[in-house]
Amino acid sequence: MLPMAKIGPYTLPNPLIVAPMAGVTDRPFRLLCRKMGAGLAVSEMVIADSKLWHTRKSRTRMDHTGEPEPRSVQIAGGDPDMLANAARLNAESGAQIIDINMGCPAKKVCNKAAGSALMKDERLVRDILEAVVSAVDIPVTLKMRTGWDQDNRNALTIARMAEDTGIQALAIHGRTRADKYNGDAEYDTIAEVKSSIGIPVFANGDITSPEKARWVLEYTGADGLLIGRAAQGSPWIFREILHFLETGQHLPAPPLDEVEQILSEHLDALHSFYGELMGVRIARKHVGWYLQSHDPGKQFRNRFNALNESLAQKDSIQQYFSGLRNGEEFAA
Repeated sequence: MLPMAKIGPYTLPNPLIVAPMAGVTDRPFRLLCRKMGAGLAVSEMVIADSKLWHTRKSRTRMDHTGEPEPRSVQIAGGDPDMLANAARLNAESGAQIIDINMGCPAKKVCNKAAGSALMKDERLVRDILEAVVSAVDIPVTLKMRTGWDQDNRNALTIARMAEDTGIQALAIHGRTRADKYNGDAEYDTIAEVKSSIGIPVFANGDITSPEKARWVLEYTGADGLLIGRAAQGSPWIFREILHFLETGQHLPAPPLDEVEQILSEHLDALHSFYGELMGVRIARKHVGWYLQSHDPGKQFRNRFNALNESLAQKDSIQQYFSGLRNGEEFAA
């Protein structure tokens, strides 16, 4: 039986959430994952300093046109007042859930006392949580890691603080900040937090298959799962996990024609959303993810990355899949 995932007044259609990923979970990707079965898709992080929001990057990150409810926007920063203001402005722009980033291990984020670096300063964490929760009348959630490093796992302390200050749900990545994305995620800390607090807890980290999803849910008792890197190039992982959790049966892998259709529509959405120049650039990494198991020698991807026009990219994908169906060598 599927756990019921709730965030404040919102009951999600299912407990599978697209984890926020900088440079990945843009509007085209969020919409695609929702279509493929995700119950919620969190935006890539918006920097808290609203003076920087005039940039093209920030404008596209804050575009939620046509997205199904509830719309969750992640904010990142280290100043309580700035984060509170960012929460207010995003709520006015249509955000229905505000997510605070204390999970990103990236140096450029941590060096600015944001992301998972904040976990080092528990007093500042409390100030941020109180400021953001009091700034808006929509649910505020928190994304964090198990701690700063192996010797400083303070997720439970911060989880209790989050519950005290009015945070509505918590997502925990099963690694410390020092781990980055190395080694295996651990779920004991997530299980401990879940058993110790009353607000919903979502587990994150290394959820790469339907079996792993079921095991993590059972092991941690979590209310839902955040799935990140495993969805890159495989957005259908959400429907596969959902089907397995509901039936215990595996869905067959998507046929080649469907993969081509999903990829082509994703390219169209990227070209349309970002415009020709940026759309073509951003499409390259997504195509790389989609085809990593089809094109082990990277011959096709190297050629694709040299293309500078959206139409050429579309034609190239069509030819590639036509070659796959005909068993041509470059598509092995």
